[in-house]
Order: sequence, then structure tokens, then C-alpha cells
Amino acid sequence: MKKQFIKVVLSCAVVAGGFTVTSCSKSSSSKNVSRATGWKINAKEGGFQYNTDFKEQETAPGLVFVEGGTFTKGKVQDDVMHDWNNTPTSQHVQSFYMDETEVTNVMYLEYLDYLKKVYPPENPKYTNIYKGALPDTLVWRNRLGFNETMTNNYLRHPAYAEYPVVGVNWIQATQFAEWRTDRVNEVMLEREGYLAKDAKYKAAQGEVAGTFSTEAYLNRPESVYNGQIDSLQGKKKKDSVSTFAKRSTGIIMPEYRLPTETEWEYAAQAQVGQREYNNYRGRKKYPWEGDYTRNGQRVGRGDQLANFKQGKGDYGGIAGWSDDGADITAEVMSYKPNDLGLYDMAGNVAEWVADVYRPIVDDEVSDFNYYRGNIYMKTAIGEDGKVTILKDSIVYDTLPNGKVVAVNLPGEIKMVPVDEEETYLRTNFSSSDNRGYRDGDPGSSRFYDRFNDEEESTDQQVMYNAPKHKVQRDSAGNIIRQYDKSNSRTSLINDEVRVYKGGSWRDRAYWLDPAQRRYLPQYMATDYIGFRCAMSRVGSKSKTKNKTVRGKKAK
Repeated sequence: MKKQFIKVVLSCAVVAGGFTVTSCSKSSSSKNVSRATGWKINAKEGGFQYNTDFKEQETAPGLVFVEGGTFTKGKVQDDVMHDWNNTPTSQHVQSFYMDETEVTNVMYLEYLDYLKKVYPPENPKYTNIYKGALPDTLVWRNRLGFNETMTNNYLRHPAYAEYPVVGVNWIQATQFAEWRTDRVNEVMLEREGYLAKDAKYKAAQGEVAGTFSTEAYLNRPESVYNGQIDSLQGKKKKDSVSTFAKRSTGIIMPEYRLPTETEWEYAAQAQVGQREYNNYRGRKKYPWEGDYTRNGQRVGRGDQLANFKQGKGDYGGIAGWSDDGADITAEVMSYKPNDLGLYDMAGNVAEWVADVYRPIVDDEVSDFNYYRGNIYMKTAIGEDGKVTILKDSIVYDTLPNGKVVAVNLPGEIKMVPVDEEETYLRTNFSSSDNRGYRDGDPGSSRFYDRFNDEEESTDQQVMYNAPKHKVQRDSAGNIIRQYDKSNSRTSLINDEVRVYKGGSWRDRAYWLDPAQRRYLPQYMATDYIGFRCAMSRVGSKSKTKNKTVRGKKAK
């Protein structure tokens, strides 16, 4: 008997009892229909508005995509000291972006030029904004060396334009990253029609009072450009009504920042070049493949693969064949990039990273995006119930070396530490400042008595007894520096000491290993430490879709 098949066709929409039932199969417009309520998204009539056309995060200017994964963080070769400073730990890093090169002199000069125009240093109110951002060019001086040429020329002369900036302390590096975030987001808003084409230049040239802050724009957009943003609206403005972008719009970039130590080390290792299926073929000693610092390929054989100190009194080799091309720093991109496309992850200059230094990496608490340095803040709310904007006030901080830096600029949001409102009955964090958690906070000290009601604060009762240099001002505003001359200090470690990574032009090959770590107070600068910026990745881990469609039936 021949079997008969009856085809049943279901219509995409069935009207029953006055209600419209949406299609059981996906249609081209399904992304604009809520799977929660069946309501339309982005309907002209109103309702929920959302960017359903968003694809993925755009790569911001100067950055290279780094796909995250697992790796071994810490020293794996030549651990001559046998200390706890580089104990190997297994860590996982989320995908992120990193600067292709170190921040150069010309990039930093653009920052200084902006500050000088928006906050003229000849105005006593703004003087310390510009002065606080200036690199310390005196780092080139040596008691028994003639380096005045670099002192006078290295930062500003066009011959050094594409050389990495030095003389920048950790605080200045983080402030450059904040400024860069705001300038890039101005470009994004202009491109998408939320700002007029010349808005950023009007602010930079002082034609508009005030400037742009990303966080201020997201929280109180009407306050940006000192309240004049309505006159700087772009083509998105409709019927004389201002239109503002939000995080949900998808065009606001995450902030530029310093990379964490874990991110930097992962990116420098670039183990992707060692990958074989789901394993790494051994561990790399340097950012490039092999155990030697010279090029072994036919093209360029014998050339040094980085700029570093080759021996006592040897900063570049004999002139000619064996010369590495530089005695101090070198122009960025002078040497081959690693397998991620990142230049100078060894040599040239060492680089600041975000972390507070501690000898031990506490992987028992975290092996995912490890970072020591979290200080959780929140926006300050005024009596009117709105986010507080620092309109005219400038918050300065005097560093232990007497240098004055601006902590908050006019037009930025006032931030305050999180309190019990955010921490009460939480298990993942209980305070704003977590820099010393489990290794430097009172509970970490061997002298700590949690049951003692009388809190004694002596130098002997803290985990790290570091020098405490003080800077005060007298009634006339003059700086009084008080150098700590105590003989009882036992460490240089405290919560203001930051990690820097990578070997520099002043370092031997030993320090080119990405796992090496050193530290310096965050207010100090040298002629061999620079920095590069990073940015977090939002959304998918990978930019390339896996051939296997996970969680979906193959068609």
C-alpha cells in the first residue's frame, strides 16, 4: 500500500479572537520583536528603543585585537633568584585590545597641546593642570654622563617624534588614557551625527567654554561643554529636540586604560604562534620564537630582534653589522612585531601596567582576569538627586615628590568611594579599596588582632613597613618636603607602588622575558619606562566565528 503524506502549512501569523499570534519561525524582522513580550522594538509609535543592528565592537584608533585564553603566568625559565616573585600560575584572560606600539612623543605632545589650549597655563587657576602632565625631561641627566641633548630635545624635537615617550609616571599615564577616551568618543559621536562636525575643534580651540567628558555625557549629557551641547548637536537632532547617545546605542567606546599585568604578559608572550590544535608547543622565553635574541632567518640573519643592553658599556653593539640600530630608545616599529602584531613587547622601553605590586600573585582568590588594584567608586549624587558635576572646581593632589597633578578637571563627574549601600551582605567584595586584600590590608598582618577593640597603628603592625615621605604646605602655600629618614623601614612596598614590565634599552636580555616583573612608586619617572594603552573587549570572545555553531542545530 502506497503511503500518503499530508503537508500541513502553518501561516506566519494567525488571527484568532482578535489577537495576532507572531510567527513560530524566524523572519527577517524578528530581531525587532521582543522575545519577552512580543512587542515591537524600535517602533515609530514609541516603546522600547534599542540598537538591534549592532554587530561587534569596533577596533578603536591605534589598537590591535588580542583574543583571550588560558596561559601560564609567571617565570618558567632562568629563575635565578628562586624567590616567590614569579611563581608560575595558570590564568585566564578575557579578550581585549592593546596599543600596537608604545605611546610616542608625538602622541603625548597632542595631549599636552590640548591641555594648553583648553586650560591655558598662564591662567593661575589652570597652571598646575599643564605642569602636572609634563614629562620629567630631567630623567636623562646622569652625574657622570653627558645627556643634555636628550634632556633638551627628546620630547619635542621632530627627530624623536615616533620614539616612545619617557619621563612619564604611572599617574600621568593613566590620565593620558582618560583624556584619550574622551577624544575618541567625541569622534564617534560626531561620526554618528550626535555631535556637530566641528564641535570637538570648537572646544579644543576655546571657542566653547568647557570640554567633553564621556562619563558626564552618559550621566548628564546636558552638562557637557559647560551646558552648551544643544548648540553643538549633529544631524540626529530632530524638531529642535536634542538627541543623545547612550551605552545601549553601542557607539560609546569603553575606556582606554593601562593594561593589567596579566593582560600585558599574555599579549607579550603571544603564544598563538606556538599553538598546535588546542595545545601550545612549549613555552617561549621571549616574545619571539626561539631562545636567542638574534634573527635566525635568512633575511636579516644575525640582526638583534629588540633594542636592549648587550653587555657592560654595550648599548647597541659595534657600529655596523652587529649594531641593533639604537643606543637609547628606538623609533617604534623598528623591529619585527610578535605573533599578535604588537611591536616592542621586549626592549625599547619597559612599560607601566595597572597593577599594584605584591610579591605573590594570589591565584587562590582569582585565576580569571587577575588584577590587584581595584578601588571601587560611584558617582556622587547631589541634594537635587542628580549626578554631581564639577563645573568650576579642580581637584589637585600633591604627590610625595612635591609634584602637583589634577585629579579632576572641570566638567567631570565627582566620584566617591562605594559604601555600605553597595557592600552590605555581599560576598564578592566588602570595601572600596581592595589594593591590599589578603596581602597588605590590616587582616593580612601577622600582628592583626580582630578581637582587639583598641586599634593601635604603629609602623611595626603593618604588613609592609615602607618609607612615608610627606609633603605639606605652609600658610603662604609654599611646599615643605619631609623626607622619611627612619632606619626602621623594612620594605619599599606599599599601595602606591606599581608594576612595570618588559626589558628596556637600559636592561640586559634577562629582563626581556615577558614574565619578569619589577616595581616603582607610581609618582616616579625614569628614562627607560614608557607605556601603552589597552581597552576591554565587550561581547564575543572571538572576532572570527567558530565553524561549529554552538547551541544551534546545523542547517
